[in-house]
Order: sequence, then structure tokens, then C-alpha cells
Amino acid sequence: MATIAFILLCHKDPDAIIQQARQLTAVGDCIAIHFDARAPRASFDRIRTALAGNPNVTFAKRRLKCGWGEWSLVDATLSAVEAAVDAFPRATHFYMVSGDCLAIKSAAYAHAFLDRNDRDYIESFDFFDSDWIKTGFKQERLIYRHWFNERTQKRRFYWSFWTQRRLGLTRKVPDDLQIMIGSQWWCLRRQTIEMILDFARQRRDVMRFFRTTWIPDETFFQTLVRHLVPGKEIEARTLTFLMFTDYGMPVTFYNDHFDLLLNQDALFARKISPEATDLKARLGRLYASDRSDFQISNEGRNLFRFLTGRGRIGRRFADRFWETESTLGRERELLIIACKKWHVAKRLLAAIEHNTNIPAVAYLFNEENTVMPDLGGIQASLEKRTRHRRALMRMLFDYYESDRMIICLDTSNIDLMQDFFSDRSTTRLLEIQCEFTEDYLIGHAKRVGLAGDQTPLDAINQILPTIKQDVTFESDRIRDANFSHLYRIRERATPIENAPALASFLSVSDEVAKTLAETPYLFVD
Repeated sequence: MATIAFILLCHKDPDAIIQQARQLTAVGDCIAIHFDARAPRASFDRIRTALAGNPNVTFAKRRLKCGWGEWSLVDATLSAVEAAVDAFPRATHFYMVSGDCLAIKSAAYAHAFLDRNDRDYIESFDFFDSDWIKTGFKQERLIYRHWFNERTQKRRFYWSFWTQRRLGLTRKVPDDLQIMIGSQWWCLRRQTIEMILDFARQRRDVMRFFRTTWIPDETFFQTLVRHLVPGKEIEARTLTFLMFTDYGMPVTFYNDHFDLLLNQDALFARKISPEATDLKARLGRLYASDRSDFQISNEGRNLFRFLTGRGRIGRRFADRFWETESTLGRERELLIIACKKWHVAKRLLAAIEHNTNIPAVAYLFNEENTVMPDLGGIQASLEKRTRHRRALMRMLFDYYESDRMIICLDTSNIDLMQDFFSDRSTTRLLEIQCEFTEDYLIGHAKRVGLAGDQTPLDAINQILPTIKQDVTFESDRIRDANFSHLYRIRERATPIENAPALASFLSVSDEVAKTLAETPYLFVD
């Protein structure tokens, strides 16, 4: 019969940790706890005292200060694993959990499941070929060395990255490893765990490599398991049920999710709300029971996508007032000015307002302090404006009592442009292509945090080509999107050359378009 040694990494709520440990060990399983060294010593002592009489509980020999994305998370896991291997010789499986995880099946069901399936459960997809990483650094996680935490030491993190990039200080992945990636919530057999610990002791070069990779808890175990274990003995999935929103945040489960969780093809779920006391109690009793009659429908993720999708198109269980209409209106026309230099777009916008009667709002999806009318709270923050962008625009059309409106967007907002072009309304886009001097690019680098006032000029000069390339890439993406009504004016062009594009974009006379093209100091920085 399988016996599970749980590897628990936690950093808060000692009472919940005590309850979780008691529930998981009540039927003979074991647990090794690593409690973050950043947490108060008194909280750790409270946990140790409460669990001191439980022979199925042990603690990592070292308390480490852990940080998201750091090697410290892997180091803490290894410390807890080593403690579990030594303390629980009868443990057949090692299951990684957090303080927010709870069992959604009985221990009897979990043990029988593991007995029937002699394999390791860990997500392990090819780092380079898979699309597991959706945004942000990819190969940069590996080929550069990361000593600083991006969340708590942002300036040092990016200074280190750009310095290495500028100097070409890249490194190779160890030759015999295929880097894999996946969720950190795994369940591994004892022989696999012992092979990993032996490998870690013997291959100091691999350990040095992973110590300075970024977010190694998503690659270290995933890579080593695939390196050490035959593929037919690995199932590339996690036994922990978890979901993420479109914004990359984990979905939290509450008291009314009990039946849904039991139906999922998993043994545990993450993450359970701290306030869901009834759910925690019911799941605790469930794990200690002999129940085995679980009906696996596995509809959780599809149901979540369906319900949140209904909300996006104004068909939630109960509509919010701004979600009763989800289109701008077939008869309306939205005019978008896309420009990287916001001051240039704002000058043109002011000239358009002076020479036409088209209402206009500047960078409402980019600037928090954009002047806007009171629309009942939907305009209160950039997050709300972006999330409910179509509803917001419809309300602006209604507020200005107009079927035409102009807004400005940064050239990076390709997703917003595509969304508006997919609406039933008519959408037109004017891209203003500006020249970017070295001084402007340096200022842009400082505004977005890539450089500071004390950054050496040599270092800044190294990143300027990359910044310019990013600006060009945004313009290329707009061109490649094949928008049906796309017009361009250019800083290098004469007013006579720019006027036809303005006339077509705004549907105004040639005379008005020429006046707008001749706006004084339009492109001056």
C-alpha cells in the first residue's frame, strides 16, 4: 500500500498549517514541513510545539528565506525532501504541496490510485519547443545568470540582465540535459526522489547552473525527472487541480466549490481560500474517510472558462449595468490614433477637436489620469477601463451623444486594436510614424525603468538599438494585422503628403486635412 510523504512549503498562518498537517497524517501518511525563515520565529515555534507529539511530522533541517522566482524555493524543497527521506523510510511517494492545498479525495482513494499507477506525476514539457511560457523571459531564464529577485530588487535584476546582454555574457545549458518546464506541484516515487538527491550530490555543475536560473522551481525537478526516469514511467501532468485566470492569477476555491472539486481528476486542489473554513473541514473529514465512489467528470476548467466568458459578453448570472451591451453599435465609428510619442498624438488630437466636432479622449487605456467624465465608476482605473473596454466606449459614445469618436492608443496596444476592429462598429486606425532620436530613446528607457539617472552612458548606448527595434516591431505588428481601414502619416513626409491620409481617416475635406497636417510643431519633442 502506498504511503505518501508530503513536502509542505509554507510561510504564514500557523494555525492552518497545524490543521493541514494533522489532517494529512491522520491516516498514516507523513509530512515534512519547511516554514519560511522570513516568517516570525514565534510562528514556527508554535507549529513545532503543536506537532511535537506526532511521529509522522518532521521539519526541514534548514529554514531558508525564500523568494518567488529564486533558487531558494528549490533549495527549501530539497531540504524538506532530504528530511522526509531520512525520517520516513516507509514512504513510497513524495507529494509537493503548499499551505493553500487540500486533498479532494480520500486517502484510501489516493493510495489505491498510486498503487495502480507505478509512475511519476510531473509536468515536464520541452522548455524551448513548448508554449508553456506565455509571456516574458524564455531562453533568458537560462542563458543569463540571475542573482537578484525581480520582484524585490527590480532595478538590480534588470541592471544585471542588461549588463550581461550588453557584454554578451551568455552561458550554455549543460550538454547532457534537455531542459524541461512545468508546474512545481508534483508527485514522485521514492526511487525517483533518491535518484534526484544522488544526482544533486554528484553533479555540482548542474546545481551551479540551476542556482542562477530564473524561476528554477518550474525547471529543476522537471528536467531531472525526465533525465533520470524512462519516459514511459512519467505522466506529464500534475495531480493537483489548479486553474488560472486570463490575468495569470490562480483561481481561489470557496465553501460552495466542494462538489465541483470532488469531480476533478486530481487528488489535491490549489488554492483554497483562508476564509473557506467549512470547505477545509469537509475536505479534512473526506481525506480521513474510506470513500471511493468519486464520479470523475473533470469539467472544472471548461466550466470556469464558460462562466467567465459569459461575463465578458454581458451574460453573467446577473448583469452589471455596464455589461448589458457588449458592442459599440453597428452604426458607430471609432477612430484610433496610434502613436508611440504621446505628445505628438495629443497635439494632433487638439487640432482635430479645434477643426472638427468629433469628440476625443487621449490615452484612456494608457494613462491613469486621462481626463474623463464620470461614468459610474467604470472609468476609475486602467484595469477597469481595459477589462470593460467595449462597454466603456459605448458609454462614452452615449455621453457625448455622438456616433463618431477618437481615442489615442500606444502602438504596443495591438490587442485592444484587434478587439475594436472585431466589433460590429466601423473602426479606423491612423498610425503616426515618428523619428526617434537618441535623446528621445534615452528618455524612453528611463521612463520605462530600463535605465536611471545614474546609469552609465556606455550601458545606455548598448540598449538603444534594442529599444528602437522594439518600437519598429510594434509598427510591424500593426502592419501585419491587416486592419481594413489603416492610414499612416509620417514625420518625414510633407504636410501635402500627409493630408490625404488625414482626409480619409477623418472623412473631412482636403482643406481641413491640409490644415491638420500643417499643425505647428506637431512632431517637435
